[in-house]
Amino acid sequence: MTFTSPVASEQARFIEGVAGSLSSFLSEQRGVMATVSPDVDPLIGAISSLVTGGKRLRALMCYWGWRGAGGPAEDPDIVTAGCALELFQAAALIHDDIIDRSDTRRGGPSVHKRFSQLHETSGWALDSEHFGDAAAILTGDLCLSFSEEAFSDIGTRAASGSPARRIFNVMRAEVMAGQYLDILEEVAGPVRDRAGSVNRARSIIRYKSAKYSMEHPLALGGALAGASAELLAGYSGFSLPLGEAFQMRDDVLGVFGDPATTGKPAGDDLREGKRTVLVGFALNQASAAEAAYLDRMLGNPGLAGEDVARIRHLMVDCGALDATESLIAQLSTDAFEALERLPLDGLALQALGQLAEAAVSRAA
Repeated sequence: MTFTSPVASEQARFIEGVAGSLSSFLSEQRGVMATVSPDVDPLIGAISSLVTGGKRLRALMCYWGWRGAGGPAEDPDIVTAGCALELFQAAALIHDDIIDRSDTRRGGPSVHKRFSQLHETSGWALDSEHFGDAAAILTGDLCLSFSEEAFSDIGTRAASGSPARRIFNVMRAEVMAGQYLDILEEVAGPVRDRAGSVNRARSIIRYKSAKYSMEHPLALGGALAGASAELLAGYSGFSLPLGEAFQMRDDVLGVFGDPATTGKPAGDDLREGKRTVLVGFALNQASAAEAAYLDRMLGNPGLAGEDVARIRHLMVDCGALDATESLIAQLSTDAFEALERLPLDGLALQALGQLAEAAVSRAA
């Protein structure tokens, strides 16, 4: 007989509820879109494919923020909140892949690539890549609209002026600002002071990823359940360093990860020109000649495998990888120490500890 822990069992029911809510919501939207034209159905299909599966990390953080603040299990409001977060995450991924010129997502074609392939197989006129980008932008915008609609369906708890609504609004604005800082650093980084590259990268991580992946979803769940200001502050003390460590682990995997596990080609972050904390440490700790070489190679879409291997060796030899791993370890320690101080019952505490451990020790 297989034993299922109370945490795993409760999470499974919540994830199943979110999946069902997403399916029902998108089925209803498909009907609405069908009244416009059957030609727009691929937009709903692309969104449906993207929100099927995945780790549901943000939805789970929201759920345990809710449960830790006294919210009841299997309440329809928290399921709807999870649905809204998954739709927002999907929109961010769609736009992120366009910005990064990334043709793959979770081992399959990204949304803009999916639409460019539709153009090619249909034998349509004009440029397939432009069509793919344009269609994906519109799909992402539609997904953002759906996210807002789903969150509004919660009702009074998510109404204008409520704590939960303020968190939801700030989360969405900060992600856009963080995305801009990211693309700005790609083009301005080479002519900016290298000594500030690590701090700039950490600022990008905080607003583009850490807050919206961990801090805001946890706080959102807490706010929906009526959490006190003290509990929300405690949530932040745990989730913000965890979110930073989570993104830095992602950045390390972007250079050193196994493509069979990550679902993305090796070195794609380098080809995209990502100025991560790992890159910042390398620019500061490598020799002048090596730093200049790294500056030249970053953002080169044709970066060859041997160049990726050389950059990896450079990052290891100059201590950039060790410095990044040390920072991940320190942030993880800060997060776990803050978690121990939270006034939570055993179930929520255990669940958040498991999510935190998976976030910083993952291989994909």
